[in-house]
This record gives sequence, C-alpha cells and structure tokens, in this order.
Amino acid sequence: MSNDSSKETQLTRVLARKDVLALAFGAMIGWGWIVLTGSWIQSAGSLGAISAFLLGGVVIVLVGLTYAELASAMPQVGGEHVYSYRALGHFASFLCTWAIVLGYISVVAFEAVALPTVVEHLFPNYAVGQLWTIAGWDVKATWVAVGVGGSVAMMWINYLGVRTAALVQKVVTLLILAVGIMFITGALFQGSTTTMDPLFQVEEGIIGGLMTVIIMVPFMFVGFDVIPQAAEEINLPFKEIGRVLMISVILAVFWYSFIILGTSLMLEPDALAASSLAVPDAMQAVFKAPWAGNLMIMAGIAGIITSWNAFYIGGSRAIYALAHSGMLPAFFGKLHPKHRTPTNAILVMGVISSLAPLLGRPALVWLVVAGGLGIVIAYLFVSLSFVVLRYREPDMERPFRVRHGKTVGALSVVLSLALIGMYLPGSPSALSTIEWLMFAGWMLLGLALYGWSRMRYGIEFSDRMMNRELASADPYPGR
Repeated sequence: MSNDSSKETQLTRVLARKDVLALAFGAMIGWGWIVLTGSWIQSAGSLGAISAFLLGGVVIVLVGLTYAELASAMPQVGGEHVYSYRALGHFASFLCTWAIVLGYISVVAFEAVALPTVVEHLFPNYAVGQLWTIAGWDVKATWVAVGVGGSVAMMWINYLGVRTAALVQKVVTLLILAVGIMFITGALFQGSTTTMDPLFQVEEGIIGGLMTVIIMVPFMFVGFDVIPQAAEEINLPFKEIGRVLMISVILAVFWYSFIILGTSLMLEPDALAASSLAVPDAMQAVFKAPWAGNLMIMAGIAGIITSWNAFYIGGSRAIYALAHSGMLPAFFGKLHPKHRTPTNAILVMGVISSLAPLLGRPALVWLVVAGGLGIVIAYLFVSLSFVVLRYREPDMERPFRVRHGKTVGALSVVLSLALIGMYLPGSPSALSTIEWLMFAGWMLLGLALYGWSRMRYGIEFSDRMMNRELASADPYPGR
C-alpha cells in the first residue's frame, strides 16, 4: 500500500471563498424543494411546514457550529473521520464516516432518480420502453437512460478535478438564486394569506405533521458538511472555513422557509393537492405564464446539478479518507496523477448512482429516509467529538471558537439523539421495512470491508496514518 508517499496522496488547495460557499449552499438547496414542498405543506400546514424547517434549522445550526470549530482546528480531508478519531477512537471514526457516506451516496442516487422525474415535466410522455414495475410504478427504458446519462456526466466532471467541479457549482448556484429571488419577491407582492389555510395540519395531529416534515430536514440540509470533507482543497485561513460553513447553513434555512412561504401564498389547498410540482406551479401563478413554471423547473434541474456535484466531492473524499487511513481497501484511496482526484472512489459512487434509476420513482422517498438516518448518526458522532475534545483538550488551537461551547455541544448531542429517535420504531415517522433493509445492508457491507482492511493492514498502520494527519494540522500555517 503506497499511502506513505506524500506525492501520491497530496490534494491541492484551490478552492476560494466563493467556491466553498457555492459548494455548501448549492449542496443544501438541491432539487428536493421542487419535488417535496407541496407534500410538506399538506403534511404540516403552511406555517407548520415553515416551523418544521425553522426548528430543524436550529438543530442543524447547532450541529453546524460544532463542525465549524472542528473544521478550523483540524482541516484535513475526511472531516468527521478525523474529528471522531481524535475524540472517540478508531472504530467510532469508521462508523461515523461510513454513516455519512451513506448520506452522501443516497443524495447522489436521489439526484439520478430526480433528473428523469423533472425532465418528464418538460417533455411529457418521453418515458417509453417498459422494463418492470416496482411498488406500483412502471420503470421505462428512456426514463432510466436519462438518469444514468446524468450520473455519468457528473462523474466525469468530478473525475476531471475539483476546479472544474467548483466552476460548474458557482455558475449553476447563481442561476438558482436568481430564479428563487424572482419567485419569492413576486409571491410576497402577488400572493394572499388566505391561501395559507390551514396554518397547521390538525387531522392527524399537529405534532405528527411536524415530525413528518422534520424527519426530512437532515436530508435537505446535508451539504454544509461537504466543506470539512474537502478541507485539504480549500485555500482559506482556517478560521474562515468555519465562518463560511455557518453562513451557508443560515442561508439554507432562509431559502427553504421562504420557498414554503411563497408556495403557500400562491396556491390554494385544492391546487396544492392537485399539483405534482408545487413550486413551479406557484411560480407560474406569480407571473401568470407557462414560461415561469418552466423557468422554475430549470432552476430545479440546476439544483440537481449543484447537489449532485457537491456530494460527488464530499462522498468521494470521505471514502478516500477511510481508505487512506487503512479502514477501507487501498483501492479506494487512489488519486489521479494529473487531476489529483480520488478516482476510484468517484467511479464507485458513479456506479451506485447509475443503478438508482433502475428502482424507479419510489426510490426517491426510500433514499431520503435511509440516507437521513446515516446523516443524523454522523451528526451525533461529531457532536460527541466536539464535547469530548472541549473537556479532554481545552487548549487545542481552535481558530473558529464557538462561544458557550460546552452548552452548544450538549444541546447538539441531545438534539441529534432526538432526530435519531424519529427514525426508530414507535415514531410516527419510523423507517419502513425496505428503508431498514437499505440501511442495514449498507452498514453490514461497511463492517465487512472494515474487518477485511483491519486484518490486511493492521490497526497500527491505521493509527500511524491518522496520527500523521493530525500532526500535520497547523491552524496557523506559516507562523
């Protein structure tokens, strides 16, 4: 295993502040708001859906603060992988990182299913060539081909290097922002508060409705943690990494809240129930023209690209970090000699993403929920790592230091546990059987690879590589 060669394993610092902000914000806004806003409002009511995102946003902000401090103190590739190793040890580091990889891969696979779904709204009846039926939904050959083609294209962009991926991210994120501002501004002037009834959905209980939406919040906000994953490719003072991370989270909270508000101002409950894509329909209602709805769909496609792109970056770097430290087979730790990208990790993610459309549209919900559980488990590990390091290493240099850190850390732990509880049996929003099978299958696969790697390379090698990473972390380079 050639991990000892710094030349072969060195990533390059090329991402500027705008690149990093576009990477994280673009990852968080994605495509989900185009598809799911209508169901959020129907599940919790207009104000209920907004409240769910604000409450979930508070949790994400608190967890984000722990990430921001740790990312500035230990700016190594892998993010959670490094923090949890330093605080909790070898096996905890693997579990944390493998769980977040599930979240990243579920998003990458989600976008491969979302793309052919949105194309169907621009080109009705393009899906032909019956393949099979899954959960009552007919999977068509042309529909699958669009998802696979998009996945291969995004895989190629990331294969070529992080500079190319960052340029794509900036351009496309600006397009989404421009269209979103048009929609929100128009809805505030043109909309009516009478269409917002019911403010809270009471038929199945206000709490149940809120929880149905809150359970999706981690999946919608996952993305800010891509910043720590790509830390070794960010060319910023390490204190700024923490600041940019928090700005991206706060922007995303406002984005989702205003999108829900604008949609509920423009569409009455009956129109909302009849709509398959509520936000484009609301946009069309604002400007009273079909072009406006199509423009919003184009913004949705742009969101697919930003999210897809960011999670190829985040997921491949997390897999690379695990392999680089001997927790996964060395095959996954290979860097391209020219592009300096973790090529095999990117290719593996591309294969999984390309297979997702074969499951059809029902996979959208399965991926959201199963991936969401992986994400909140990783959040719990990071929050625990933050608390442990505050007590164990109070003098560790922290360029971005969170005020009232022990309180923030404790709240992050408690709230992460509460989010995990929402996925468990007995909760109104518990995972279904197929979602549990997806989650359990992923964890068992990881444990098998971890066990093989530990026997092949030995824990001493892994500890040596991790300690070398930690020793190289100087938050104030060039002092």
